[in-house]
Amino acid sequence: MQIGKVAEQTGLTVDTIRFYEKQRLLKRASRSNGGFRLFTAADIQAIQFIRRAQELGFSLNEIRELLILRNEETGSCSHMRNLLQSKVAVVKNKIAQLRALELDLAGRLRTCEHQLTQNGDAHPGGCRVLAEIARNEGMDS
Repeated sequence: MQIGKVAEQTGLTVDTIRFYEKQRLLKRASRSNGGFRLFTAADIQAIQFIRRAQELGFSLNEIRELLILRNEETGSCSHMRNLLQSKVAVVKNKIAQLRALELDLAGRLRTCEHQLTQNGDAHPGGCRVLAEIARNEGMDS
């Protein structure tokens, strides 16, 4: 199957498939007499595996590792468990960071709403939230 059909079947772009090949996530496709890449059913399964692994948050290096594990007969379950434990820890950390961000933004929103209720849009001294952000701007650097 040529790359255009593979792209259509997998929902990816031709450039993405070429990128996977360039990154050595896929073995080099054989070529037709006209120089077109030809992909097998196994290649399509590998492409779908790569795509799903990316959707699960695995990096390209991790996906290379997963592809190796996928082809091994033994020992892959415990290694996969370790990778998943690590990935779950990363996701939990991101969730905690997002919750903290949500609380910060909600607090600033309440400040804006209070200020608008008290003074309307025309308030002396400008927007308190903009002033707070400007004061805190250099603290994280």
